[in-house]
Amino acid sequence: MGNRAAIILAAGQGTRMRSTLPKVLHQVGGRAMVDWSVALAHAVGCSKIVVVCSPMGEAVQTHIANTIGEDAIAIQDPPLGTGHAVLAAKEALADFDGDLVVLYGDTPLIPADAVEALFHELEHGASVGVLGFDAADPGAYGRLITDASGNLEAIVEAKEATPSQLAVRFCNSGVMAAPAETMFELLGAVTNDNAKGEYYLTDIVELARASGKACRAVACDEADVLGVNSRVELAQAEHAFQTKKRLEFLAGGVTMTAPETVYFSYDTDIASDVILEPGVVFAPGVQVRSGSRIRAFSHLEDAHVAENCEIGPYARLRPGTVLERGVKVGNFVEVKKTRMGAGAKANHLSYLGDGDIGAGANIGAGTIFCNYDGFLKYQTTVGENAFVGSNSALVAPVTIGAGAYVGSGSVITKDVEENSLAVGRGRQMQKSGWATSFRDKMAEIKAAKKKG
Repeated sequence: MGNRAAIILAAGQGTRMRSTLPKVLHQVGGRAMVDWSVALAHAVGCSKIVVVCSPMGEAVQTHIANTIGEDAIAIQDPPLGTGHAVLAAKEALADFDGDLVVLYGDTPLIPADAVEALFHELEHGASVGVLGFDAADPGAYGRLITDASGNLEAIVEAKEATPSQLAVRFCNSGVMAAPAETMFELLGAVTNDNAKGEYYLTDIVELARASGKACRAVACDEADVLGVNSRVELAQAEHAFQTKKRLEFLAGGVTMTAPETVYFSYDTDIASDVILEPGVVFAPGVQVRSGSRIRAFSHLEDAHVAENCEIGPYARLRPGTVLERGVKVGNFVEVKKTRMGAGAKANHLSYLGDGDIGAGANIGAGTIFCNYDGFLKYQTTVGENAFVGSNSALVAPVTIGAGAYVGSGSVITKDVEENSLAVGRGRQMQKSGWATSFRDKMAEIKAAKKKG
């Protein structure tokens, strides 16, 4: 494999999104669309990536600078078409010698093997490679006209196509590859002699053919090249991603009783023999190991779940959660930045934040780790095999020793020694007959108000 680079076009205004957020920063599968294209470029071995931005797209520029560096940004000003956009990256690639692919910041689902197929054609003699798809409704798409051997003869826009060309269902995705020197040489010859006065990237096919260069087209599925220009298309891309991800996990041995209700992120990692009940949502950064069960309507984000754990229903695992083997986190329990050791349990109605819970510990219903004083967060440590009674508040920083017991309803503000009992609550008192007297008195007052 030779040197490879990618140009990602992300200068569009995205007005049809009707959003203050730039189009390419909208997410599919928990990842900004432009980041999908960056990840794709990395996946196919691109050593250089240039993202073409609008001069008004400060948010996109900041995002790219923070993720892959300021030197990855090129500015298209003014916007004069796709060919002009690619030329805007020429200076950033001045020292690059190798093959170049043009991707799009609003086309998030292109598989790596499709781009590999384009590079394969370049490695075997093609000067230009174009990614195409068989469209269910070709409509206004440009048609890819090929010969019997798969050589690309022309890209014909729908409005300029003959009836026989309009019958072609093989359409242009916009993704192209060529040696960098060839790409920029051909673009230098492209003119803007058209109704819009723009420079079109697609014109390089005609120019290449005219100079005797070979052009090839490779095919992928239509869903793989779905471009997003509106909220409707964003939802369609999300649906396509989720459908594919569900099928991947089912094929990999994950059980889902209602897969259409389970939602994944781009990096969700689930082992075989995991059971996912309906309504589970995986935000980015989640790993679930074999034998675990995620019960209905649970939400997991940036959390690691080891083997044979049971989560939910209605549980929330927030960033920084680490559950070791055999942990149980039950209904309406929220865990954040907390490690739970093997076999630890928190079965009901608890908040466990900024903590470390030892193996075999039991956290009773209604327990709260009071981790925040309005300014800073503090750590709560519960030792192995400790037992925290229901409705307890552990005021951090505090340590409950191994094997210790905390009595129900306690507010614990000081460390508890190993194997001891700690009770921190008011002494119970009882006044015989008080309730009867109270009710009689209040009934008299209420009756008097009614008469008045």
